[in-house]
Amino acid sequence: FVYVLWSQKLSKRYIGSSEAVESRLIEHNRASNKFTKGGIPWIKFYQEEFQTKTEAIRREKFLKSGQGRKWLDNEFLTFRRDAGVV
Repeated sequence: FVYVLWSQKLSKRYIGSSEAVESRLIEHNRASNKFTKGGIPWIKFYQEEFQTKTEAIRREKFLKSGQGRKWLDNEFLTFRRDAGVV
């Protein structure tokens, strides 16, 4: 899976990949990751499933690129409005 988390506190998103998204979200919210501990609480607002780890990593890299961030901004404008970001 590739997942996108949102931190209202930081008004930022975090993009990652994992075979166990819900467990990974719990880890992020327990401050197990130094990059996300400042944004607790994180909520999952998007995920995609892939057949292979290679496909998931490729998609994760895309979503972290300029084009991927733009796609996320456009695709999730409603979420961002609801979250008070826009």
